[in-house]
Amino acid sequence: MNNDLRRAVLDGSERNGSSASGVGMGSHAFAKDDRITLKHGAGGRAMRGLIETAFLHAFATDPPQLAGVHGLAAMDDGGAVRIGDRWLVLTTDSHVIQPAFFPGGDIGRLAIAGTVNDLAMMGATDVLGLTCSVIVEEGFLRRDLERILESMRETCLEADATVLAGDTKVMGKGEIDGIVINTAGIALTSRLITDCGLRPGDRLIVTGTIGDHGMAVMATRHGLALDTPLESDVAPINGLIRAALAADPTAVTAMKDPTRGGVASVLHEMASKGRVGIVIDERALPVRTEVRGISELVGIDPLLVANEGKAVMAVRADAAERVLETLRAHPLGRAAAIVGVCTEERPGLVVLDTGFGRRLVAEPEGELLPRIC
Repeated sequence: MNNDLRRAVLDGSERNGSSASGVGMGSHAFAKDDRITLKHGAGGRAMRGLIETAFLHAFATDPPQLAGVHGLAAMDDGGAVRIGDRWLVLTTDSHVIQPAFFPGGDIGRLAIAGTVNDLAMMGATDVLGLTCSVIVEEGFLRRDLERILESMRETCLEADATVLAGDTKVMGKGEIDGIVINTAGIALTSRLITDCGLRPGDRLIVTGTIGDHGMAVMATRHGLALDTPLESDVAPINGLIRAALAADPTAVTAMKDPTRGGVASVLHEMASKGRVGIVIDERALPVRTEVRGISELVGIDPLLVANEGKAVMAVRADAAERVLETLRAHPLGRAAAIVGVCTEERPGLVVLDTGFGRRLVAEPEGELLPRIC
Protein backbone atom coordinates (compact mmCIF):
# COMPACT_ATOMS: atom_id res chain seq x y z
CA MET A 1 0.00 0.00 0.00
CA ASN A 2 1.49 3.37 -0.99
CA ASN A 3 2.09 6.09 1.57
CA ASP A 4 -0.66 8.39 0.23
CA LEU A 5 -3.31 5.68 0.65
CA ARG A 6 -2.02 4.76 4.09
CA ARG A 7 -2.25 8.43 5.12
CA ALA A 8 -5.82 8.57 3.80
CA VAL A 9 -6.82 5.51 5.81
CA LEU A 10 -5.34 6.84 9.03
CA ASP A 11 -6.13 10.52 8.47
CA GLY A 12 -9.34 10.54 10.49
CA SER A 13 -7.63 9.31 13.63
CA GLU A 14 -4.25 11.03 13.40
CA ARG A 15 -5.91 14.33 12.58
CA ASN A 16 -7.86 14.08 15.82
CA GLY A 17 -5.07 13.13 18.19
CA SER A 18 -4.94 9.31 18.28
CA SER A 19 -2.28 7.07 16.82
CA ALA A 20 -2.25 3.85 14.84
CA SER A 21 -0.79 2.04 17.81
CA GLY A 22 -3.84 2.90 19.88
CA VAL A 23 -1.75 4.60 22.55
CA GLY A 24 -3.81 7.38 24.11
CA MET A 25 -2.39 10.90 23.95
CA GLY A 26 -5.13 12.73 25.83
CA SER A 27 -6.44 13.30 29.31
CA HIS A 28 -9.79 13.02 31.05
CA ALA A 29 -9.44 16.62 32.19
CA PHE A 30 -11.16 19.20 29.97
CA ALA A 31 -10.94 22.97 29.93
CA LYS A 32 -14.13 24.97 29.39
CA ASP A 33 -12.94 26.21 25.98
CA ASP A 34 -11.91 22.77 24.67
CA ARG A 35 -13.42 21.77 21.34
CA ILE A 36 -15.12 18.45 20.69
CA THR A 37 -13.33 16.37 18.06
CA LEU A 38 -14.22 13.13 16.31
CA LYS A 39 -12.20 11.12 18.84
CA HIS A 40 -14.67 12.16 21.57
CA GLY A 41 -17.38 10.09 19.91
CA ALA A 42 -15.26 7.12 18.96
CA GLY A 43 -15.64 4.76 21.90
CA GLY A 44 -12.15 4.99 23.40
CA ARG A 45 -10.61 6.76 26.35
CA ALA A 46 -11.41 10.26 25.04
CA MET A 47 -15.11 9.48 24.74
CA ARG A 48 -15.23 7.91 28.18
CA GLY A 49 -13.54 11.00 29.60
CA LEU A 50 -16.08 13.31 27.96
CA ILE A 51 -18.99 11.28 29.33
CA GLU A 52 -17.53 11.23 32.83
CA THR A 53 -16.78 14.97 32.95
CA ALA A 54 -19.78 16.36 31.07
CA PHE A 55 -22.75 14.02 30.68
CA LEU A 56 -22.56 12.30 34.05
CA HIS A 57 -22.34 15.69 35.74
CA ALA A 58 -25.52 16.74 33.97
CA PHE A 59 -27.65 13.60 34.23
CA ALA A 60 -26.34 11.09 36.77
CA THR A 61 -28.80 11.48 39.63
CA ASP A 62 -28.91 7.86 40.80
CA PRO A 63 -26.63 7.16 43.78
CA PRO A 64 -24.78 3.85 43.58
CA GLN A 65 -26.61 2.57 46.65
CA LEU A 66 -30.09 3.17 45.20
CA ALA A 67 -31.68 -0.28 45.15
CA GLY A 68 -33.43 -1.39 42.01
CA VAL A 69 -31.77 1.11 39.65
CA HIS A 70 -28.86 0.55 37.27
CA GLY A 71 -28.46 4.03 35.87
CA LEU A 72 -26.26 6.32 33.84
CA ALA A 73 -23.50 6.38 36.44
CA ALA A 74 -22.78 2.72 35.65
CA MET A 75 -21.82 3.68 32.06
CA ASP A 76 -23.12 0.34 30.84
CA ASP A 77 -24.77 -0.62 27.53
CA GLY A 78 -28.11 0.54 28.93
CA GLY A 79 -29.99 1.40 32.09
CA ALA A 80 -32.35 -0.79 34.10
CA VAL A 81 -35.07 -0.48 36.71
CA ARG A 82 -36.33 -3.36 38.84
CA ILE A 83 -40.03 -4.09 38.38
CA GLY A 84 -41.15 -6.84 40.75
CA ASP A 85 -38.82 -9.79 40.25
CA ARG A 86 -37.60 -8.64 36.82
CA TRP A 87 -35.55 -5.83 35.32
CA LEU A 88 -36.79 -3.43 32.66
CA VAL A 89 -33.79 -2.62 30.46
CA LEU A 90 -33.66 0.53 28.32
CA THR A 91 -31.03 1.57 25.79
CA THR A 92 -30.65 4.20 23.07
CA ASP A 93 -28.14 4.78 20.30
CA SER A 94 -27.55 7.15 17.38
CA HIS A 95 -25.98 5.89 14.18
CA VAL A 96 -23.76 7.75 11.72
CA ILE A 97 -21.64 5.89 9.22
CA GLN A 98 -19.88 6.73 5.99
CA PRO A 99 -20.74 5.19 3.58
CA ALA A 100 -24.37 4.44 4.47
CA PHE A 101 -24.18 1.20 2.43
CA PHE A 102 -21.27 -1.20 2.87
CA PRO A 103 -20.55 -4.89 2.20
CA GLY A 104 -22.72 -6.95 4.52
CA GLY A 105 -25.08 -4.20 5.62
CA ASP A 106 -26.14 -0.57 5.79
CA ILE A 107 -26.98 2.09 8.35
CA GLY A 108 -30.50 0.69 8.82
CA ARG A 109 -29.34 -2.83 9.69
CA LEU A 110 -26.67 -1.31 11.90
CA ALA A 111 -29.24 0.75 13.84
CA ILE A 112 -31.57 -2.14 14.63
CA ALA A 113 -28.83 -4.68 15.35
CA GLY A 114 -26.88 -2.25 17.52
CA THR A 115 -29.82 -1.50 19.78
CA VAL A 116 -30.92 -5.14 20.04
CA ASN A 117 -27.36 -6.15 20.88
CA ASP A 118 -27.02 -3.52 23.61
CA LEU A 119 -30.12 -4.94 25.28
CA ALA A 120 -28.77 -8.49 24.92
CA MET A 121 -25.48 -7.51 26.59
CA MET A 122 -27.48 -6.89 29.77
CA GLY A 123 -29.25 -10.25 29.56
CA ALA A 124 -32.42 -8.81 27.94
CA THR A 125 -32.66 -10.93 24.79
CA ASP A 126 -36.45 -10.74 24.23
CA VAL A 127 -37.18 -7.26 22.88
CA LEU A 128 -40.46 -5.64 23.92
CA GLY A 129 -40.18 -2.82 21.40
CA LEU A 130 -37.99 -0.31 19.58
CA THR A 131 -38.27 3.33 18.60
CA CYS A 132 -36.76 4.84 15.47
CA SER A 133 -36.02 8.47 14.65
CA VAL A 134 -34.61 9.31 11.23
CA ILE A 135 -33.03 12.63 10.24
CA VAL A 136 -32.61 12.94 6.47
CA GLU A 137 -30.68 15.55 4.52
CA GLU A 138 -32.47 17.45 1.78
CA GLY A 139 -31.63 15.79 -1.55
CA PHE A 140 -31.20 12.29 -0.11
CA LEU A 141 -32.46 9.76 -2.66
CA ARG A 142 -35.86 8.33 -1.80
CA ARG A 143 -34.88 4.95 -3.21
CA ASP A 144 -31.92 4.83 -0.82
CA LEU A 145 -34.19 5.73 2.11
CA GLU A 146 -36.64 2.98 1.17
CA ARG A 147 -33.76 0.51 0.82
CA ILE A 148 -32.57 1.42 4.34
CA LEU A 149 -36.08 1.08 5.78
CA GLU A 150 -36.50 -2.33 4.16
CA SER A 151 -33.19 -3.40 5.67
CA MET A 152 -34.42 -2.28 9.09
CA ARG A 153 -37.62 -4.28 8.65
CA GLU A 154 -35.68 -7.42 7.71
CA THR A 155 -33.33 -7.02 10.68
CA CYS A 156 -36.32 -6.60 13.01
CA LEU A 157 -37.65 -9.92 11.72
CA GLU A 158 -34.29 -11.58 12.46
CA ALA A 159 -34.29 -10.20 16.00
CA ASP A 160 -38.02 -10.81 16.60
CA ALA A 161 -38.34 -7.12 17.41
CA THR A 162 -40.88 -4.46 16.43
CA VAL A 163 -40.59 -0.70 15.94
CA LEU A 164 -43.43 0.76 18.02
CA ALA A 165 -42.84 4.50 17.61
CA GLY A 166 -40.78 6.85 15.50
CA ASP A 167 -40.08 10.33 14.22
CA THR A 168 -38.81 11.87 10.98
CA LYS A 169 -37.01 15.15 10.36
CA VAL A 170 -35.55 16.68 7.17
CA MET A 171 -32.54 19.00 7.41
CA GLY A 172 -31.24 21.43 4.81
CA LYS A 173 -28.61 20.53 2.27
CA GLY A 174 -25.21 20.38 3.97
CA GLU A 175 -26.63 20.54 7.51
CA ILE A 176 -26.01 16.82 8.06
CA ASP A 177 -24.21 14.16 6.06
CA GLY A 178 -26.97 12.20 4.34
CA ILE A 179 -28.84 10.38 7.09
CA VAL A 180 -28.71 9.92 10.86
CA ILE A 181 -30.75 7.27 12.68
CA ASN A 182 -31.52 7.08 16.39
CA THR A 183 -33.02 3.94 17.88
CA ALA A 184 -34.05 3.02 21.41
CA GLY A 185 -35.14 -0.32 22.82
CA ILE A 186 -36.76 -1.85 25.89
CA ALA A 187 -36.75 -5.43 27.14
CA LEU A 188 -37.28 -7.44 30.32
CA THR A 189 -34.90 -9.87 31.97
CA SER A 190 -35.03 -11.88 35.18
CA ARG A 191 -31.24 -11.65 35.60
CA LEU A 192 -29.46 -8.39 34.88
CA ILE A 193 -25.94 -8.81 33.51
CA THR A 194 -23.58 -5.84 33.75
CA ASP A 195 -20.12 -5.17 32.34
CA CYS A 196 -18.45 -4.97 35.77
CA GLY A 197 -18.93 -8.48 37.18
CA LEU A 198 -15.58 -10.01 36.25
CA ARG A 199 -13.85 -12.14 38.88
CA PRO A 200 -10.37 -13.68 39.03
CA GLY A 201 -10.43 -17.00 37.22
CA ASP A 202 -13.23 -16.08 34.81
CA ARG A 203 -12.57 -16.97 31.18
CA LEU A 204 -13.01 -14.42 28.41
CA ILE A 205 -14.91 -15.57 25.32
CA VAL A 206 -15.20 -13.73 22.01
CA THR A 207 -18.24 -14.97 20.10
CA GLY A 208 -16.63 -14.77 16.64
CA THR A 209 -13.97 -13.26 14.40
CA ILE A 210 -12.90 -9.74 15.27
CA GLY A 211 -12.36 -6.62 13.15
CA ASP A 212 -14.75 -7.58 10.33
CA HIS A 213 -16.99 -4.51 10.43
CA GLY A 214 -14.34 -1.83 10.72
CA MET A 215 -12.11 -3.33 8.05
CA ALA A 216 -15.03 -3.80 5.62
CA VAL A 217 -16.13 -0.18 6.04
CA MET A 218 -12.56 1.08 5.73
CA ALA A 219 -11.96 -0.88 2.53
CA THR A 220 -15.19 0.46 1.01
CA ARG A 221 -14.62 4.04 2.13
CA HIS A 222 -11.14 4.17 0.64
CA GLY A 223 -11.82 2.05 -2.47
CA LEU A 224 -9.32 -0.67 -1.63
CA ALA A 225 -9.18 -3.32 -4.35
CA LEU A 226 -9.09 -6.68 -2.56
CA ASP A 227 -8.83 -10.18 -3.97
CA THR A 228 -11.24 -11.38 -1.27
CA PRO A 229 -13.93 -8.77 -0.45
CA LEU A 230 -14.47 -8.07 3.24
CA GLU A 231 -17.95 -8.08 4.74
CA SER A 232 -19.24 -6.48 7.92
CA ASP A 233 -20.39 -8.81 10.68
CA VAL A 234 -23.39 -6.56 11.51
CA ALA A 235 -26.19 -8.74 12.88
CA PRO A 236 -28.59 -8.96 15.83
CA ILE A 237 -27.08 -11.48 18.25
CA ASN A 238 -29.84 -11.67 20.85
CA GLY A 239 -30.65 -15.22 19.73
CA LEU A 240 -27.01 -16.26 20.15
CA ILE A 241 -26.82 -14.71 23.61
CA ARG A 242 -30.17 -16.26 24.60
CA ALA A 243 -28.78 -19.72 23.74
CA ALA A 244 -25.60 -19.11 25.74
CA LEU A 245 -27.54 -17.97 28.80
CA ALA A 246 -29.87 -20.95 28.53
CA ALA A 247 -26.89 -23.33 28.62
CA ASP A 248 -26.12 -22.13 32.16
CA PRO A 249 -28.13 -19.17 33.48
CA THR A 250 -25.49 -18.15 36.03
CA ALA A 251 -22.33 -18.86 34.03
CA VAL A 252 -21.94 -15.43 32.41
CA THR A 253 -20.59 -12.85 34.85
CA ALA A 254 -20.22 -9.87 32.45
CA MET A 255 -20.81 -8.96 28.81
CA LYS A 256 -20.14 -6.15 26.37
CA ASP A 257 -20.24 -5.77 22.59
CA PRO A 258 -16.92 -4.57 21.11
CA THR A 259 -18.14 -1.83 18.77
CA ARG A 260 -16.24 1.49 18.65
CA GLY A 261 -12.72 1.00 19.97
CA GLY A 262 -12.88 -2.74 19.32
CA VAL A 263 -12.09 -5.59 21.69
CA ALA A 264 -9.19 -3.68 23.26
CA SER A 265 -11.43 -0.83 24.44
CA VAL A 266 -14.02 -3.24 25.86
CA LEU A 267 -11.43 -5.28 27.74
CA HIS A 268 -9.94 -2.17 29.32
CA GLU A 269 -13.34 -0.94 30.45
CA MET A 270 -14.37 -4.33 31.83
CA ALA A 271 -11.04 -4.84 33.62
CA SER A 272 -11.20 -1.39 35.19
CA LYS A 273 -14.77 -1.79 36.40
CA GLY A 274 -14.21 -5.34 37.64
CA ARG A 275 -10.87 -4.49 39.29
CA VAL A 276 -9.17 -7.46 37.69
CA GLY A 277 -6.28 -7.96 35.32
CA ILE A 278 -6.88 -9.61 31.96
CA VAL A 279 -4.42 -11.81 30.06
CA ILE A 280 -5.27 -12.47 26.40
CA ASP A 281 -3.76 -15.30 24.35
CA GLU A 282 -2.98 -13.72 20.98
CA ARG A 283 -2.91 -17.13 19.27
CA ALA A 284 -6.49 -17.85 20.37
CA LEU A 285 -7.96 -14.64 18.91
CA PRO A 286 -10.25 -15.48 15.96
CA VAL A 287 -9.26 -13.24 13.03
CA ARG A 288 -10.15 -13.84 9.39
CA THR A 289 -7.16 -14.21 7.07
CA GLU A 290 -8.28 -11.29 4.90
CA VAL A 291 -8.80 -9.04 7.95
CA ARG A 292 -5.36 -9.93 9.27
CA GLY A 293 -3.84 -9.18 5.87
CA ILE A 294 -5.41 -5.74 5.60
CA SER A 295 -4.55 -4.93 9.20
CA GLU A 296 -0.90 -5.69 8.50
CA LEU A 297 -0.95 -3.49 5.38
CA VAL A 298 -2.37 -0.44 7.14
CA GLY A 299 -0.77 -1.05 10.53
CA ILE A 300 -3.99 -1.32 12.54
CA ASP A 301 -4.34 -4.08 15.14
CA PRO A 302 -7.64 -6.01 14.75
CA LEU A 303 -8.06 -5.66 18.53
CA LEU A 304 -8.69 -1.94 17.94
CA VAL A 305 -11.23 -2.34 15.13
CA ALA A 306 -15.02 -2.09 15.49
CA ASN A 307 -17.33 -5.11 15.42
CA GLU A 308 -21.13 -5.08 15.06
CA GLY A 309 -22.14 -8.71 15.53
CA LYS A 310 -19.93 -9.98 18.32
CA ALA A 311 -19.82 -10.06 22.12
CA VAL A 312 -17.10 -10.33 24.73
CA MET A 313 -18.29 -12.55 27.58
CA ALA A 314 -16.76 -13.28 30.97
CA VAL A 315 -17.72 -16.81 32.03
CA ARG A 316 -17.05 -18.90 35.14
CA ALA A 317 -14.13 -21.24 34.53
CA ASP A 318 -16.14 -24.40 35.28
CA ALA A 319 -18.80 -23.44 32.69
CA ALA A 320 -16.62 -21.96 29.93
CA GLU A 321 -16.39 -25.05 27.74
CA ARG A 322 -20.12 -25.68 28.01
CA VAL A 323 -20.96 -22.11 27.02
CA LEU A 324 -18.41 -22.23 24.19
CA GLU A 325 -19.96 -25.40 22.81
CA THR A 326 -23.40 -23.77 22.84
CA LEU A 327 -22.10 -20.66 21.06
CA ARG A 328 -20.39 -22.71 18.36
CA ALA A 329 -23.63 -24.60 17.69
CA HIS A 330 -25.30 -21.34 16.65
CA PRO A 331 -24.76 -19.96 13.10
CA LEU A 332 -23.48 -16.64 14.47
CA GLY A 333 -21.09 -18.24 16.97
CA ARG A 334 -19.23 -20.87 14.97
CA ALA A 335 -15.89 -19.07 15.37
CA ALA A 336 -16.32 -18.39 19.09
CA ALA A 337 -13.17 -18.88 21.16
CA ILE A 338 -11.89 -18.70 24.72
CA VAL A 339 -9.23 -15.99 24.39
CA GLY A 340 -8.19 -15.04 27.90
CA VAL A 341 -8.49 -15.18 31.67
CA CYS A 342 -9.13 -12.71 34.50
CA THR A 343 -6.43 -12.50 37.18
CA GLU A 344 -5.83 -10.80 40.50
CA GLU A 345 -2.58 -9.33 39.17
CA ARG A 346 -2.38 -5.86 37.60
CA PRO A 347 -6.02 -4.87 38.11
CA GLY A 348 -7.34 -2.67 35.33
CA LEU A 349 -4.64 -3.68 32.86
CA VAL A 350 -4.85 -5.87 29.76
CA VAL A 351 -1.85 -8.04 28.88
CA LEU A 352 -1.34 -9.79 25.54
CA ASP A 353 0.52 -13.11 25.59
CA THR A 354 2.07 -13.51 22.13
CA GLY A 355 3.58 -16.92 22.77
CA PHE A 356 7.04 -15.34 22.76
CA GLY A 357 6.46 -12.85 25.53
CA ARG A 358 3.93 -10.51 27.05
CA ARG A 359 3.10 -6.85 26.47
CA LEU A 360 0.51 -4.40 27.69
CA VAL A 361 -2.37 -3.64 25.35
CA ALA A 362 -2.90 0.12 25.18
CA GLU A 363 -6.42 1.45 25.48
CA PRO A 364 -7.31 3.34 22.28
CA GLU A 365 -7.75 7.08 22.66
CA GLY A 366 -10.40 7.03 19.94
CA GLU A 367 -11.58 4.97 16.98
CA LEU A 368 -8.92 4.76 14.26
CA LEU A 369 -11.66 5.05 11.65
CA PRO A 370 -14.20 7.75 12.63
CA ARG A 371 -17.93 7.53 11.78
CA ILE A 372 -17.96 3.75 11.89
CA CYS A 373 -21.35 3.13 13.49
